[in-house]
Amino acid sequence: MDEEDTDRGYRGAPEDTAGLATALRLAVARITRRLRQAHAVGDVSLSGVSVLARLNAAGPDSPGTLAELERVRPQAMAATLAALEQRGMVHRAPDAADGRRAIVSITDEGRSVLAERRSESVGRLTRALDEFTPDERRLLLDTLPLLDRLAERL
Repeated sequence: MDEEDTDRGYRGAPEDTAGLATALRLAVARITRRLRQAHAVGDVSLSGVSVLARLNAAGPDSPGTLAELERVRPQAMAATLAALEQRGMVHRAPDAADGRRAIVSITDEGRSVLAERRSESVGRLTRALDEFTPDERRLLLDTLPLLDRLAERL
């Protein structure tokens, strides 16, 4: 795969999984980078947003479990949670069943920041998708289950 392929979209054979993987990685990285650039300096990190989203969807959890689910080291999760807690976005309390363990929950402030961040990103994506044809949007929609399955296998 040459650089020209990545600039205009990868058109290799489906059997070329390494080429497809490279093109997919570049496309996802480009999307992620551009969405990151839309947020203000000092805004919540992507790892922080991911933790807030997980706590919002699944409810309170322990730092250790969050680290496993986010596939980061416990030390990295501790730093993320400390930053979120300092900004009042999460609350840490002792586990009622095991006082040695902490349970982290999202606060109203965390929910508010999460909603605002989602709104900004969704707005940018919506404006970009509005420039696609209905057939192109259908193709993207049909691809979402495959991308979810891919994410689960990584």
